[in-house]
Amino acid sequence: MTTKCYLFISAIILNGILNVGAFAQEHHHHAMKEQVLELNHGVKWPIDESLHAGMSSIRQHLMLNLDAIHYNKFSTPEFLALAVAFDQQLQFIFENCKLPPQADAQLHVLLAKIMRGNEMIKSAEDKKRGAVMILQALQNYPLYFDDQNWQDIVH
Repeated sequence: MTTKCYLFISAIILNGILNVGAFAQEHHHHAMKEQVLELNHGVKWPIDESLHAGMSSIRQHLMLNLDAIHYNKFSTPEFLALAVAFDQQLQFIFENCKLPPQADAQLHVLLAKIMRGNEMIKSAEDKKRGAVMILQALQNYPLYFDDQNWQDIVH
C-alpha cells in the first residue's frame, strides 16, 4: 500500500468520516469501473498473517454480538463501541498488511464495504443495516482471499 493511500485511509478511520465520493476520487485507480471483487484468474488472492488476524478479529467482534443485533437487543452505545473495535482492526490491517499490488487493490474493495458498514453503524438510523453490510463482506472474504485458517460464518 502506498504511503499516500495509507495516510488517506488512516485519516478516514481516525476522524470517523467516510465520504465515498472522496474515497473514489482519491483512489481513482480503483474507480475506473464499478468496484466488484474478482479472483486472480480463477485463484484466490494471497494474504498475510496480519490480514488474517485483523479480519478474524472483525469476525469475532461481529459474531459475539450477532444475535443481539439480529433480535434488536443491541443498544446505540453498544453499536458505537463495536464500531470503535472495527476501526481499530481496520487500522491494524492498514498499518500491517503487505500484499502484492493487485491483491491489495482487491482488499481495498472488500475493506471499503466494511468501512461503509461501520459508518452506517456510527451514524445511520438503521445501524443493523451497517452490521449486515459488514457480515456480507466477511462472507465474501474467504471466497476471494486464500485464508486457510478462516472460520466460516455460521448464523
